[in-house]
Amino acid sequence: MSLGDKISNKAEELSGKAKETAGSATGDEQLRAEGQADQAKAGLKGAVENVKDAAKDLFKK
Repeated sequence: MSLGDKISNKAEELSGKAKETAGSATGDEQLRAEGQADQAKAGLKGAVENVKDAAKDLFKK
C-alpha cells in the first residue's frame, strides 16, 4: 500500500469517527450511521490493500 493510500484511508477513517461522534452528540442517527459507514469503508479499503501487498510479496519470491 502506498503512503498516499494509507494517508487517504486514515483520513477517511478519522472523518468517519468525527461524523459518528457528532451524530451521537447531537442525536442525529443518520450522521452517526454515515460516520460508521465511512469507517467501515476505510477499513475495507485497507484490508484490500493489505491483500494486494501480500500477493505482491508472495510472487516476488
